[in-house]
Amino acid sequence: MSVFALITPLDQLGVVVLETAVFVLLGLALFALAFWLMVKLSPFSIRKELEHDHNTALAIVMAAVIIGISIIVASAING
Repeated sequence: MSVFALITPLDQLGVVVLETAVFVLLGLALFALAFWLMVKLSPFSIRKELEHDHNTALAIVMAAVIIGISIIVASAING
């Protein structure tokens, strides 16, 4: 397949940009909801653990959850 076949024609550019913006906003909303749930469901203060106690293990777990949620949202958007 040619690289030029992947280029969007200019008459469809507005639709593609609008679809991209909608999916970006949807992905960010789902990501924010998942992060909010993670903070609310934890039995301790995540902010205190990270900022004051320097809990590296919690930071690694949160990073893994964030990456996992990002992969799920990206897969859902791509279809």
